[in-house]
Amino acid sequence: MSRIAVVPGSFDPVTLGHIDVIERASHVFDEVHVLVVHNPDKTAFLPLVQRVALLEASIRDAGLPARVSVHSWSVGLLVDYCTDVGATALVKGIRSQVDVAYETPMAIMNRSLAGVETVFLLPDPAHAHVSSSLVRQVAGLGGDVSPYVPAAVSEYLEHG
Repeated sequence: MSRIAVVPGSFDPVTLGHIDVIERASHVFDEVHVLVVHNPDKTAFLPLVQRVALLEASIRDAGLPARVSVHSWSVGLLVDYCTDVGATALVKGIRSQVDVAYETPMAIMNRSLAGVETVFLLPDPAHAHVSSSLVRQVAGLGGDVSPYVPAAVSEYLEHG
């Protein structure tokens, strides 16, 4: 039986911290679905299709195995997607205690709703301070975000 995990996120845009967590998950699980989710409480910086394309390019450029795949999900509960693909775990990157406080109630609810466990992975300390919102802010003010995002994202943000 295959151990399947889902790594969900808005990935708006994908950062090197995201890629680090996805790579770590690929060492623990047989199959990893990187799932770009629509958050109705947020206005997206990048269109969903572009986020998927940038994730695919970033994963390919990082040399991650083919068993890491990118998908999108915009309707329904995250655990519904997990059930549909046979995933028994969600993987979340945790940068700080703030992330733990935010993610814990969702992890408990996901376990309660569908028996899906949540695995928290710590990022490489070099990426622990980076968030998509910080990258958006720096990029929006004309700053260089190349140290924080994959090359495909940096190139896209610079040239469109």
